[in-house]
Amino acid sequence: MYDVNVLLAEAIKEAECLDEDEIFLVKDLFKGYIWNRILRKDRLLLGTLFLNYVNHTSNQLRAIAKTSSNQQQYMKMK
Repeated sequence: MYDVNVLLAEAIKEAECLDEDEIFLVKDLFKGYIWNRILRKDRLLLGTLFLNYVNHTSNQLRAIAKTSSNQQQYMKMK
């Protein structure tokens, strides 16, 4: 079981490594096997916390649109 706050910190750190104008989902910030091991309820909470971080704290990340499967897309800005 993973601590969602630790996962959030890892996601934020990994997002810093992205290139400008790169579009991504939160799940793209984790290796596939790690993402699959996170409980669904924790993945949903992580998505909510990451969106809150982007909207209230980050100057470099922007929420842009949702996919057809209702996943929030983000873009790294300059």
